[in-house]
Amino acid sequence: MTDKTTDETASHLTNPAKDAGQVIGYSHSTRLPKDSNQVAGYKLKLFVLLIAGLTFSFPVAAKLYKWVDDNGITHYGETIPPEYANKDRVELNNEGRVIKSDEVITPERHRAQQQEEAKKRAEANAALEQQRHDRTLINTYSNVNEIDLARTRSLQQVDARINMLNSNLKAANERLLALQTEADNDAKANRKIPDSLQEDLQDAKARLTQLQQDLEKPNAEKAALEARFAADRARYIELTGKK
Repeated sequence: MTDKTTDETASHLTNPAKDAGQVIGYSHSTRLPKDSNQVAGYKLKLFVLLIAGLTFSFPVAAKLYKWVDDNGITHYGETIPPEYANKDRVELNNEGRVIKSDEVITPERHRAQQQEEAKKRAEANAALEQQRHDRTLINTYSNVNEIDLARTRSLQQVDARINMLNSNLKAANERLLALQTEADNDAKANRKIPDSLQEDLQDAKARLTQLQQDLEKPNAEKAALEARFAADRARYIELTGKK
């Protein structure tokens, strides 16, 4: 009784796996173990071996690459020549569609990227600074006349320094002319120019040169102030619409 039941069970379990046994090389007449756990394990092994056999039976699709040579000519191939290993390339599927793009960062491209990033940071900082300046304008002035008054007060201070330097410059120039006249008179009279006079002439020339250089700074500061207040005035009108 037991042997008959076992044979029927084995026959019932073996038939569905008949094709699988033929695929993987096992005879479908192999008898299954009588124990139910062994039967389940045997079926699992057959299923795994069947899947593995089917998987390895499919051909592996070869990779296809596309790259451009130094002459600008586009090439296709399953491998990339070593001399183009540092070039940009893309990987294609069997339908010719891009599935992966490899961008090689050369030193030149790296420097270009750094410069572009620095430019973007500078632009972002400039935009932030402009926002801060706009808030300061709106919070500081109530109308355009207040900007004009602030401009006048600032220029008055600079003009005072410029006027003082111009006065000193005029006096230094007059002294130099007087000393030069004295030296010319000695030369016309065939007299030796005293050493003290020559020293005074050199000091007067150095003084005049120094004052001229000192005058450049407040003049530049005045020009910058005028430009700044003109820009602030225009920006304030743009932000508030007040004239």
